[in-house]
Amino acid sequence: MEQQWNGDVVNEDRLNELPEDLLVHILSFLPTKSVVATSVLSKRWRHVWKMVQNLKFDSENHHTFTEDVYRLLMLHKATFIETFHLDIKNRDAALDVGILVGIAFARHVRNLVLDLDYHFYYDDAYTSIVKFPSVYCIYDNNTLETLKLKNSLLLDFPYRVCLNSLRKLHLHCVHFETQGSVGNLLSGCPCLEDLVVQQNNRFYQSEKAFTIAVPSLQRLTIEEDDYRGDDGGYVINAPSLKYLNIKGLYGIEFCLIEKAPELVEAKVSKVSDINNENIMVSLTSAKRLSLNLSHLEIKYPGDRIFHQLVYLELHTDKCKWWNLLSFMLDGSPKLQILKLINLSTYPNKGKHIGRKWKKPKCVPDCLLFRLETLEWTRYEWERRDEKEVATYILRNTRRLKKATFSTKAIEPEKLKKLEKRREMLDELASVGRASNSCDFVFETL
Repeated sequence: MEQQWNGDVVNEDRLNELPEDLLVHILSFLPTKSVVATSVLSKRWRHVWKMVQNLKFDSENHHTFTEDVYRLLMLHKATFIETFHLDIKNRDAALDVGILVGIAFARHVRNLVLDLDYHFYYDDAYTSIVKFPSVYCIYDNNTLETLKLKNSLLLDFPYRVCLNSLRKLHLHCVHFETQGSVGNLLSGCPCLEDLVVQQNNRFYQSEKAFTIAVPSLQRLTIEEDDYRGDDGGYVINAPSLKYLNIKGLYGIEFCLIEKAPELVEAKVSKVSDINNENIMVSLTSAKRLSLNLSHLEIKYPGDRIFHQLVYLELHTDKCKWWNLLSFMLDGSPKLQILKLINLSTYPNKGKHIGRKWKKPKCVPDCLLFRLETLEWTRYEWERRDEKEVATYILRNTRRLKKATFSTKAIEPEKLKKLEKRREMLDELASVGRASNSCDFVFETL
């Protein structure tokens, strides 16, 4: 690099003057293919890439993928591998994944990501699944901290694993060979804090009862993307659980959750048709809840109180959603923030004709003494039920500080509709001002 200074031209290569540790750190943010390419820059750069600890390889349908990765790993000189990520898009490369994973374990890998994302026909799905390598290191490992396994992998653990340092485990659409494989995997992770289980039920699953018994677990995500229609389900025993996310459970036999006294936040969405479940009972200690489901789709214990709940997010595009709202208001005496959201892209006008909201017999304590913030996203101002709910909340909330209503945009040429909406919003504002000095915000999406 040339730099002009006091009339003299000085040849300077500032990058080469950096210490090797800093160069390695900079290279760790680049794709592995680019990192290896730096070896041709100069003699100084010939061996720098060998110390980079973040390695990601993409097969890209390359016929010599396994050989190339193997050769690079043999030349690698770092004392450990921070991240080893294999993104394999063809079955031929996937068949040799055991060799590469074995080398990574031998090099004390800390974070392993294995994604077998190649396409196949559903009627031949099982024959396209590749067995996760049963390398001996997984039965006695003290370095692995994160393990993410995705797609066409078959997990077979006939014995209990020993992953003493594992804190993150993500299982995306993987399969289990035996009924005991899940237990042998989870029971061998004494420090596990974050577990993600995503299942695709179009493919083979041998685990009917997916049991999650992890005393150290703090974050749990369970997600399915298809109607199962069998007698399987989940049993969860995680006494240290703080964050729970359940999404897309349809037609399973059971979803049983033991008490979660330390629960801070939970999200439950698209859950229905579960014969035996106690989801709402397990959420009573939560401080923050997001519920995207119908009062008709899940069981609600009438005698349970959400003593710690201060934040509630509720979706309004579900059938008789207002009954769920009434239940939650009655059972949440400390509620301070209420957010109502309609994410539906379909018009709801007329959808709830003849279904009138029944007001609570007594005004909930949270409205009288606690509620300070109301946010309503995509407020359907033409629907009678939504107007009744909004009016009730504004009329009975004594400590409300801010109310925000956002509505869908209306074309300027529809002047009558614009005027009608403005009248409705003014009416809501006047209802609120009758009982307190609340700031009203009206927005258009």
